[in-house]
Amino acid sequence: MNAPRPHRIAVCFLIVTALAGGLARGENWPQWRGAKLDGISHEKGLPTEWSNTENVAWRLELPGPAGATPVVWDDHIFLTSADGDEMLLLAVSTDGELLWKQQLADSNKVVRGDEGNSASPSPVTDGKHVWAMMGTGDIGCYTFDGEEVWKFNLQDRYGKFEIQFGMTSTPVLDGDRLYLQLLHSGDHLVLALDKNTGREVWKHHRESDAWAECEHSYSSPVIYRDDDTELLLTHGCDYIVAHRLSDGEEVWRCGGLNLKSNYNPTLRFVASPVAVPGLVIVPSAKNGPVLALDPHATGDITDKQDGHLWTRDHNTPDVPSPLVVDGLVYLCREDGTLICMDAQTGEEYYTKRTHADRHRASPVYADGKIFLTARDGTVSVVKPGKEFELLASNDMTESTSASPAIANGRIYLRTFDALYAIGDKQE
Repeated sequence: MNAPRPHRIAVCFLIVTALAGGLARGENWPQWRGAKLDGISHEKGLPTEWSNTENVAWRLELPGPAGATPVVWDDHIFLTSADGDEMLLLAVSTDGELLWKQQLADSNKVVRGDEGNSASPSPVTDGKHVWAMMGTGDIGCYTFDGEEVWKFNLQDRYGKFEIQFGMTSTPVLDGDRLYLQLLHSGDHLVLALDKNTGREVWKHHRESDAWAECEHSYSSPVIYRDDDTELLLTHGCDYIVAHRLSDGEEVWRCGGLNLKSNYNPTLRFVASPVAVPGLVIVPSAKNGPVLALDPHATGDITDKQDGHLWTRDHNTPDVPSPLVVDGLVYLCREDGTLICMDAQTGEEYYTKRTHADRHRASPVYADGKIFLTARDGTVSVVKPGKEFELLASNDMTESTSASPAIANGRIYLRTFDALYAIGDKQE
């Protein structure tokens, strides 16, 4: 047998080192529901139990409250925050040090005391730049060093927002484009912007017969993608609509979320759909229906059997978005009730209460656990499966409405007071 040559050993060592470094670096969380906008992370070794002092790698005091989820890329964390009337984008290291801050806007709208503010949309990143939008319509792009690339106000370009609680929809980043839905009483717009310049790529006027508060949408767009189909899904004004990514033209739409025979003029959408291959789960609001749709539909499928997999007539989540894990759909209702159903048939396996408090954050899954975050800072940890099992109930003692972000072997929790890194201290 020939002995390995020294240069081959060196090459193998470099490959192994590179792979080890990649594994140590872990998975990024570049958008508010993760890399695929489905609330799922493949990180392992996450803690099940913690408090505001136990299993805490670090805590960073923040200048003010916000409901935006942090996004994480390698050793950078980005999040938005109010500081009085200043609307800020913050960059934080994964060691818990503030790197820089940029002011995007100088006005803030506080909603119902503690329900939200203008820093509610979450940032997005591609590993080179970060984009952030505020409820005021101010939107900007920055380098990882905090240098402004471009910035403008959406209301200046597209007209005044006529929406009760501010434009809190989060943009979605896909390829070289930022996609936004601006659904309000003044207009129903879906936009694609060039991420590098902020220039408009296309603009689509989205038709709807909704009226009153139903024209206001606080939901965020999502991307559906499989081997044959890619769509932008927008949600609001009584409909979910699928658009072509290339030009925004409508491919299909579905109503039935606010029945005309018993119309509720206050049925605004907050929860966003979740899309997985072959399936789109569509929430509504205020104990309305949940739909399971075939993403390969065409036309208006509101009153057609084709395109519908199943319908649950009641028990929609009002704010938290649905979660799909291993063929099961999880609906976290606003009172902490968790519903588990079969993704293909809609068969219910259980309805169980987790923690009795308001729930505004969307559930996330990682490491064989589902994390549900309540407004009082309690994070319920549930074992996925057809039988309910509560693994832990972790009280952070600080109010929160942001969804967790999971990356680098840690859970990042943004409360109204601070940013926490939950997990081991990393060398």
